Amino acid sequence: MNASPRIIIPVVQLTENEEQVKQALQICNACRYCETFCAVFPAMTKRLEFTQADIHYMANLCHNCGACLHACQYAPPHEFGVNIPQAMAQVRLETYQEFAVPASFGQIYKKTGITLVSVMTVLFFLLMLAGTWLNGTDLFGKYQGDFYAIFPHNFLAVLFGSVFVTAFILLGLGIIKFWKQTSDIIPEGVAQTDIIQASKNVLTLKYLDGGHGKGCNEEDDRYTQIRRVFHHFTMYGFLLCFLATIVATIYHYFFGLQAPYAYTSLPVILGTLGGLGLVIGPIGLLYLNIKRDPMHGDAKQKPMDRGFIFLLLIVSITGLALMVFRDTTAMALLLIIHLATVMTFFLTIPFGKFAHGFYRSAALLKFAVEERTAKSKTK
Repeated sequence: MNASPRIIIPVVQLTENEEQVKQALQICNACRYCETFCAVFPAMTKRLEFTQADIHYMANLCHNCGACLHACQYAPPHEFGVNIPQAMAQVRLETYQEFAVPASFGQIYKKTGITLVSVMTVLFFLLMLAGTWLNGTDLFGKYQGDFYAIFPHNFLAVLFGSVFVTAFILLGLGIIKFWKQTSDIIPEGVAQTDIIQASKNVLTLKYLDGGHGKGCNEEDDRYTQIRRVFHHFTMYGFLLCFLATIVATIYHYFFGLQAPYAYTSLPVILGTLGGLGLVIGPIGLLYLNIKRDPMHGDAKQKPMDRGFIFLLLIVSITGLALMVFRDTTAMALLLIIHLATVMTFFLTIPFGKFAHGFYRSAALLKFAVEERTAKSKTK
């Protein structure tokens, strides 16, 4: 009688940071003092063992609010040294690198700081400046706000549109890789209610309230909602700017209305509100990033964080300046500067801090599925 074939399960070698998360979660799972905190802890209590997929999932589920660190009786200087925010932040950065597409570009996440962003912006500025010079464009002429007198509409639409779409395709492929690894244990699939619940948690930034509604811990044990507020300004500022672009596209292609649009028009109003949000939010987040308790452990992400914040600021400030001074002789130069910052932003979409929102959204979707299936099993 032949013996049945043995199933060989490959053993995944965890990184040092992943091992640190695994050990911390095992201690937390025994303690459970923070069980009512953010989504990480309900997800943790559903597991007895933690695979690499579990660790990647929960690292991106963590919002780094700091509540568990300040509540933990095993946090440093205790010999166990449990520091969930620090451990999760380190693994989170590793996941961005691991799931990047192309994989060889993963290391860019470590380098997308202010220096790289500045160099890229200056490079694109010089390239576009050279293009206008070769075209014989008067950089200090008055164009009555007509941007297309500097660069043709079709040129801008094809160039920036193709880069934007390509960037989101690469980011999407990375998110798909992350989803496949972390969600292979969801046989029931994703229900509509899961999507609604995850979307609600994303749009309200639910877990930046610490899980208890009081907010994050920034510099000390005091709770504050300020980090959540500045994230809201940033997120909705970006969405309003994106919506302004969509509306302007509809105006151009479907109604034959070409820029420049009046200050009272919908694209300008949406863009102005979005631009203001992208000034207030990033300035606040930069301040919090500088003042943040180093125990939260996101020091390795700070170059990426600050590079992204800086980029959002220069995109929004140059965009607002372009709108204000579009009827002056400064318009052409401001347009070139703004377009250079936008191109830098587009190119760094798959390999910078912008990606974290999408990884976290995928983790929140899986969390919604787990919560629904857990409730259905208890009925």
